[in-house]
Amino acid sequence: MYSEEHLYSIALRECNLIGDINFHKLVRIFGSAKSVWENAPKEYKKLDGIGKKMVSDMGNPEHLKFAEKELIFCEKNNIKINLRHFHELPQFLNECDDAPAILYQKGNFDDSMQKLSIVGTRNMTSYGKQFIHDFFEETQSFDYISVSGLALGVDKEVHEQSIHFQIPTVAVLAHGLHLLYPAKNRNLSEKILEEGGALLTEFNSSRKPDRENFIQRNRIVAGISPSIIVVETAFGGGSISTTTFANGYNREVFALPGKITDKQSQGCNHLIFQHKATAISTIKNLIDYLGFNKPKQKIEELFPADEVTIQMTENQELIFRLIFNNPQISLDSLVEKSDLSSHKILPVILELELLGKLKSFSGRQFIAI
Repeated sequence: MYSEEHLYSIALRECNLIGDINFHKLVRIFGSAKSVWENAPKEYKKLDGIGKKMVSDMGNPEHLKFAEKELIFCEKNNIKINLRHFHELPQFLNECDDAPAILYQKGNFDDSMQKLSIVGTRNMTSYGKQFIHDFFEETQSFDYISVSGLALGVDKEVHEQSIHFQIPTVAVLAHGLHLLYPAKNRNLSEKILEEGGALLTEFNSSRKPDRENFIQRNRIVAGISPSIIVVETAFGGGSISTTTFANGYNREVFALPGKITDKQSQGCNHLIFQHKATAISTIKNLIDYLGFNKPKQKIEELFPADEVTIQMTENQELIFRLIFNNPQISLDSLVEKSDLSSHKILPVILELELLGKLKSFSGRQFIAI
């Protein structure tokens, strides 16, 4: 189930000064975690930006012993170990410069489905709770995965409503999979797995839910989805850090506005005021913005309208099909998949938008309508 590369990746990530960015940099240079482990301490002088301090902890046998125990723990608990340099991370998360080198996964995660991160305060009000219920009720016929952080309040409500409306849900944890925090959500985490969802974490089984881990966890919640909804948050709430990451990753951020006198709406209102989030006006408009255009089951119309057939050119057909089959695809990916240059693709995209066949999002991402 696990390879030698998994062993050396875990050991390397345990070394002092080897965070996710340095890990990725070294693996790009040497080709594998094993090669970094064996060669970097001898060859670091030949490399720019790699000092003696960075490689001093490599080769430590204690890290290999820990990695061996970690592999046993993962095998015993049916945990998948996703390695970034094996291109095993979720697509959107992999695009982030500071994506985790290792992502542990328990349960099922279908990366081909659209993903939506929903976050908010632990001190949720009835206003936030009603919005979450109404949103999931309105979107139950669409194929997507909800993502949140398994905290109390908004996160818990997101996971529970997802399960209630049979929408797969993913919880991103701020600790290893040897425990569940908060303990009150243990039954909920088991239900998430039973209903086809997943638990994800970048932390191994030695890591407890330390305070700094929650900020680190929030970047995964922000990076894994093309869009993030902030339901309720006060000034300085944890959701603000998720939004900061999301803005940095060029994700679409939506915030639920509220009264300026309501503490749990003040953070959302401020995000909207600073143009760091789009105000949610109605759930219908939000669904349109999110591009939820593929219902699970097609509902036949009682009085179907006559369809007007639009004859597309060869390039229009090519680009439309690529976007239809790859929702939220980026311009760079379109160039790669179509073998057309960006200056040839952009006019075609404009034509398709005018025909009402496409919708564009920030970050040069597109969906078929």
